[in-house]
Amino acid sequence: MADHKELINTLQKVPLFASFKSRHLEKLAKHFAERKFGAGDEIVKQGSGGIGFFVIASGRVDVVRVRSDGELIKLNTFGPGEFFGELALLDDGVRTATVVALEPTLCLVLTRWDFLAVLKEDPDMAIEVLEQMAKRFRAALEAL
Repeated sequence: MADHKELINTLQKVPLFASFKSRHLEKLAKHFAERKFGAGDEIVKQGSGGIGFFVIASGRVDVVRVRSDGELIKLNTFGPGEFFGELALLDDGVRTATVVALEPTLCLVLTRWDFLAVLKEDPDMAIEVLEQMAKRFRAALEAL
């Protein structure tokens, strides 16, 4: 990301933050860090600890999961403006899938502890996040 304004524009496109007011986005943006990944790099690994939320700024990733019978299934492909790892913002659970960069990929990363600190400062943000998470969960259930 070249500058703060560009980061805000990217965050506005993330469904999880779509209903956030400008001041909320400003607060959040201060806590994101950039991480670069090469083609083939595992960004997160199924079963490992999840400490961060990722927004894809550029590049593409595949989301894959190993089922209990050992079969590898592709769940999705994400590109710029899409995100993954939102569950890691809410609990200390393990990653439910592996995310692999398909090409050079730049991600914006927000850690759980930074996210919770921001939400504690502004309860309205917490309510908006819960509403967006519920919508995403319902959409995932409908897709099954």
